Amino acid sequence: MNIYARILGMLFGAMMLLLALLITVETVIRKVFSMSLGGVDELGGYAIAIAAPLAFCVAMVEQSHIRINLVHMRLPFRVQAVLNALAALTLGLLAAFLLYFTLQTVQDTRLYGSIAQTPRATPLIYPQTVWLIAMLAFTLAAGVLTAQALGLLVKGDWKGLNRRFGPSSTQDELEAELEDLKQREGGQS
Repeated sequence: MNIYARILGMLFGAMMLLLALLITVETVIRKVFSMSLGGVDELGGYAIAIAAPLAFCVAMVEQSHIRINLVHMRLPFRVQAVLNALAALTLGLLAAFLLYFTLQTVQDTRLYGSIAQTPRATPLIYPQTVWLIAMLAFTLAAGVLTAQALGLLVKGDWKGLNRRFGPSSTQDELEAELEDLKQREGGQS
């Protein structure tokens, strides 16, 4: 699952770098030549819509989303495990809902032949189909993680649930940062 998240993360990064480059070129052309490429804002909107589910997936797989665990860490071990499974389940349900909404939007766009209300008049079916694929990638990862969490819950593997789906402790985060620092310093030698 980490390789999957890494690939999606690289796609996200490439899209954002390309968007930044395009915005830079547009800005320079406007300032220097008083011209415009036209539609960069439209392309930026498409890029953000497509990149968002990719970022959701990376954050979910790598457990890099923000979790406030002030109360969570004070709860009994089994209650923490059940809450972690519930969190994975609700995230999976949210992903399924977002996929359903995206699919409905794409179907409506295809049915009505919708185009962007911009000078480019882009047929919306193209960027929305890519958006649908990105949302499908997020939903797939959420489904796999939800299934894993529910499998651990059914087996009563409280330790496995907390290890895989629980928030990192302060000690875990410190160790990860120190390991990262060690790797960065080792690469500079």
